[in-house]
Amino acid sequence: MFEITPTTRLRRSPFFNATVKEGVKGFLPYNQMLMPTGYGDPEGEYWRLINDVALWDVAVERQVEVCGRDAGKLAQILSPRDLSKCVVNQGKYVALCNHHGTIINDPILLKLADDRFWFSIADSNILFWARAIAAERGLSVEIREPDVSPLAIQGPKADAVIAGIFGDWILDLKYFWFRETQIEGIPLMLARSGWSKQGGFELYLMDGSRGEQLWNIVREAGQPYNIGPGNPNMCERIESGLISWGSDTDDETNPFEIRLGNYVDLDVDDDVIGIKKLRQIKKQGVKRHQLGLVLEGDQPMPVHSTWYDIYADGSKVGSMTNGVWSYRLKRNIGYALIATEIKVGQMVEVCKDGQMLPAKLCALPFC
Repeated sequence: MFEITPTTRLRRSPFFNATVKEGVKGFLPYNQMLMPTGYGDPEGEYWRLINDVALWDVAVERQVEVCGRDAGKLAQILSPRDLSKCVVNQGKYVALCNHHGTIINDPILLKLADDRFWFSIADSNILFWARAIAAERGLSVEIREPDVSPLAIQGPKADAVIAGIFGDWILDLKYFWFRETQIEGIPLMLARSGWSKQGGFELYLMDGSRGEQLWNIVREAGQPYNIGPGNPNMCERIESGLISWGSDTDDETNPFEIRLGNYVDLDVDDDVIGIKKLRQIKKQGVKRHQLGLVLEGDQPMPVHSTWYDIYADGSKVGSMTNGVWSYRLKRNIGYALIATEIKVGQMVEVCKDGQMLPAKLCALPFC
């Protein structure tokens, strides 16, 4: 048993007290905050997400707000995806890159107005990055982290829960689109989005003092649908082929290597960060690609805490970047970031704790 030392460097989310009351068993540091990692029943939480509806504290998905006269210009400079057709109340998945074409975050960009954007970020400091680029380019913008904290409602019954709270208009909301609303005076942005393939919504709470109240409203509305607490589910996200920036990427990973090429528009202006290098990478050919791995054996292995080397014919050809026991497939599965000459269907060996484990490469997603 150990405790987390209190510090202002590690912030609590507006939903923290609610998760404690729900019996949270662990946390993960993420964007200088505490993200719940489970409530003591991993398999039950998984099947709740697959069959019913789960409630997640994902306030760690901080917003980097860009507003002002040059907000649209900066948003495009930071994004190697063409934003020219993005309209107000629409979101876009973007692969932010540095000048070397290395992916440094994969946020959802939300366009709130022509002069106001949110980057809903993964775990890296894009606030400092955006401020530095804006200053370097002499742009007229204000960049800050607003009081905005997402709460995710995920699973096949999420539509019923959210429609019960806000009305049937939510059923017409397209994926990654959002709308400003409120419930009991609590200000929100309601988006059809979330880090699962089971469908759902994220409620962007815009008043951090009312987190527990919002949690309780959703919890009560979800009772007829077997709602319960959970967290971004590692098993489901790997089965579904979702990317985890920082877990499945290293300091050299470009978007083409991890199946994000469709989110890179090579004809955007030259002033977009990393676009010249991305064009060069595409022209020269990608050296690695991401495939699925199914390990032999029918007994669960511990969850990964590091990358493992992958070998073919005695030579290292890549890395296994994550691994988990699949409750649906009854196998240990994961992702390979591996040389492009190694193909789907080939057998390889994963070196884990000094043991060579046979595995077969497959296409993603698994399910």
